[in-house]
Amino acid sequence: MAGTPGTPRVLRAMNDRAALDLLLAHGPLTRTRLGRLTGLSKPTASQLLARLAAAGLVRTTGSETGRPGPSALLYEVEPGIAHVAALAADRTGITAAVADITGTVAGRHRVDADATDESVRHRTAELVAEAVAGALGAAGLGRDALHRTVVGTPGALDPRTGVLRYAPHLPGWHSPALRAELAEAVGTPVVIENDVNLAAVAEHHGGAARGIDDFVLFWADEGVGAALVLGGRLLRGATGGAGEIGYMPLPGAPLARGGPGATTGPDGGGGFQMLAGASAVVRLARAHGIAARTAAEALTRAAAAPGPGDAVLGELAERIATGLASVVAVVDPELVVLGGEVCRAGGERLRELVEAELGGLALPRPELRLGTVTGSPVLTGALHTALTAARDTVFDTA
Repeated sequence: MAGTPGTPRVLRAMNDRAALDLLLAHGPLTRTRLGRLTGLSKPTASQLLARLAAAGLVRTTGSETGRPGPSALLYEVEPGIAHVAALAADRTGITAAVADITGTVAGRHRVDADATDESVRHRTAELVAEAVAGALGAAGLGRDALHRTVVGTPGALDPRTGVLRYAPHLPGWHSPALRAELAEAVGTPVVIENDVNLAAVAEHHGGAARGIDDFVLFWADEGVGAALVLGGRLLRGATGGAGEIGYMPLPGAPLARGGPGATTGPDGGGGFQMLAGASAVVRLARAHGIAARTAAEALTRAAAAPGPGDAVLGELAERIATGLASVVAVVDPELVVLGGEVCRAGGERLRELVEAELGGLALPRPELRLGTVTGSPVLTGALHTALTAARDTVFDTA
């Protein structure tokens, strides 16, 4: 057994973990600086660093210069002690990234594949393995370097059945044995998480929601969804479906009768997605005489077209605020983060319009911010989730 609370062994392990977390947060540190940050004496800090170095968890990386007296050695976490894989799956393919234990991305790879194609739907594990292998190859690593894998997908894995729900457009991902199949394919434990939940993790860790433990991430992209973070923890619900607001009934939208399985299209057959998803934005712009192929293009053109463009942004803001009003009335978050292609393209002007409209629809008045995580928030959140799990295992010196 690892010991009981208060024993020297456990206290040493706690100090070890605190030191490793500080090295990750601050970068290379001297023994003296690490001692100050942890509150440990110089001898104890020296013993700790020697113990971590002997375990292969830290290494020296040069010395501190530019100060009077002897130069002091700098210590950092050994980056290569473990690597993790993060993947983001969508209708057109799978993107994979591999990072070392410090979070530095070492390789990326994209596998293009239409998820609804008959030749693809029975090759999910194979495609995931191909994406991971490509990222490992780009990083110059072998499969045995990986410790954890996290996969982000639309929909959510039902914890009771292990079946992916709310994602009819990913037919190959619905196997009850999917997690085991993926674990065998990549050679590590695998976590399958909702993509919007992972985007919320990214915003909470280093984005617009950093330091805020009660917030909602509203996501408008091909589909519409939300992630609910309460007390610093994701709310998933009994079947993993918390936040699947794309199917929520709203005035002006057809009801999504039959649930998400009623259609294989991104609109899900009705509800909020029919009003605020990417294809809905294209339709809305077209109705006001603005032709575009994508939501981003439609909103860019709307911003440059006074009159019809104002009408597009105003109506879209009203639609988004109407849906958010129901969420805010139930959850009463401190903050709502707006993310996804639609919100990014609408930018600050759309955010202001949604905030003004929401203020007249709901009693709670949360702050609204645009998401600030660049690149793929889903992939970033998957990396953070995988790193957290890997560090809990690798950094455990008890």
